[in-house]
Amino acid sequence: MNPIKPVIIVHGGAKTITEDKVEANHIGCRAAVEAGWEVLSNGGSAAEAVEAAIQVLESDQTFNAGFGSTLNSEGEVEVDAAMMDGTTLSWGAVAAVQGLRHPISAARRIMEEKPRLLVARSGERFALEHGLAMCSKDDLIAEEQYQEWKEEAEVIDRPNTVGCVALDIHGNLVAATSTGGTTGQPQGRVGDTALVGCGLYADNRLGACSTTGDGESIIPVVLAKTAIDALAGDRHPQEAAQHAIATLKDRVEGEAGCILIDRQGRIGWAYNSQHMAVAYRTDELSEPATFIEKE
Repeated sequence: MNPIKPVIIVHGGAKTITEDKVEANHIGCRAAVEAGWEVLSNGGSAAEAVEAAIQVLESDQTFNAGFGSTLNSEGEVEVDAAMMDGTTLSWGAVAAVQGLRHPISAARRIMEEKPRLLVARSGERFALEHGLAMCSKDDLIAEEQYQEWKEEAEVIDRPNTVGCVALDIHGNLVAATSTGGTTGQPQGRVGDTALVGCGLYADNRLGACSTTGDGESIIPVVLAKTAIDALAGDRHPQEAAQHAIATLKDRVEGEAGCILIDRQGRIGWAYNSQHMAVAYRTDELSEPATFIEKE
């Protein structure tokens, strides 16, 4: 029996990337993949890898997750995150939480403890009780996003979500997503990120997926589950990803993207926005491959 080779892929959001942000997107996605690959290459689990990767993105103000998230209608950062394990179909999520450094870590702890979605104060209380890194809610506000909110500027290159999918040496697949939502969103608004089947899905029998884009468009087409279901019959992840995005375009208005790894470790991604920041690493690569658009 051939040993299973680890694979990891991240996205920094389906969006329009202006010229001055191209390099930052490359650097950030590459750093995230390297963090996750370090875990996988040392025999770590897919859950550990996706958490490590997304923590990097949540710490980088280039991306709309954790520090650097967009501000809601009240000028606050409210974040959502989720994780799903393909072995057990276990999942965990938080939504509309404030003052949490790494919402993805809370999602993982919930997934491992008792699958559920914890919202607002409930999610914050869980994080405190489990010793996760907390901060003043103002510490998550980056200057650029504050100025955009204050001036009600048109936001060109802010992504909606970051995400990661990984396959570990044990053959387990895990998907995860994290987001700061949309600029000026109503306080308490929750999009697709924290919803299993919409913002993410993982099933070792088929594959794992993380999505990004307009949550109100992703939710009604259950985008992540649509992509995973399209893997049936040994369909390649690239074809499945394209099918999912085509389904969204056919049924609703809005931009979205998705990344996929199937049970064989094959990769695919698709989007209908102008750009999508993506990076991945396999055993055959000596360093991450990064993209802002697919050729």
